[in-house]
Amino acid sequence: MTRLTSVTRALITALAALLAASASVAPAQAGPEPKAPRDFVTLRSVDPTILQEMRYFTPHNFVGERIDGYHQPVCILTRPAAEALHKAQRKLLRQGYTLKVYDCYRPQRAVDHFVRWAEDLDDQSMKGEFYPNVDKTRLFADGYIAEKSGHSRGSTLDVTLVKLPAAPTRPYRPGEPLVPCVAPRDERFPDNSVDMGTGFDCFDTLSHTFDPRVQGAQRANRLLLKDTLEGLGFVNLAEEWWHYTFKPEPHPGTYFDFPVSRKSLAGRH
Repeated sequence: MTRLTSVTRALITALAALLAASASVAPAQAGPEPKAPRDFVTLRSVDPTILQEMRYFTPHNFVGERIDGYHQPVCILTRPAAEALHKAQRKLLRQGYTLKVYDCYRPQRAVDHFVRWAEDLDDQSMKGEFYPNVDKTRLFADGYIAEKSGHSRGSTLDVTLVKLPAAPTRPYRPGEPLVPCVAPRDERFPDNSVDMGTGFDCFDTLSHTFDPRVQGAQRANRLLLKDTLEGLGFVNLAEEWWHYTFKPEPHPGTYFDFPVSRKSLAGRH
């Protein structure tokens, strides 16, 4: 009887150990994705005429792949920012231009993706276009990459101007030869934007809104965008001619992480 009890105990112990080991390697169950606050909307629901080229949904960006958290190529903003952008669009349409957004709300997981990429110094696949003159070891120190982004608060966007009628922009083909973002417009990757002096997301001082080397039509284009948007409550980031934040921000101290997807708006498309 004693021997049988010992064997039984040994079997129970072995079974318990097996179950514990199985539990330790079992995949964690994914919880529901966070949702956007009620005051977030798709830009298209406020103004369907504004063009959208959501670069981080595509591999045509400085990382070279779709960025984490971009489930759909959709611009999401706080309603006050979207409505102010709609007013800017109405003014620009009368002058023969349309706005085009490259990025709007950006989840924290996307910012984390940028940080991981910046820390991987061996990954230089997109240097030829997006940071041809900057050593990748300088991206944090020079302010091109940070652990937090105003985009994650929902009222910041990356935007440009397109002359009407808008010409189509061909898709980027991964692996195609790269041309520096600081090259003349006719040499850079084709973009239907007016000439702003650099391409979008160009890590270079030439992207500073008032860089003195940018003159003539390029400077006039930057000023048209800046004057129009700042007249309606947006503030430009001096280091990036494309970067604007609507003020006052509804969520000035919060960095959201819901995915870029219509589902994040819970029916408020």
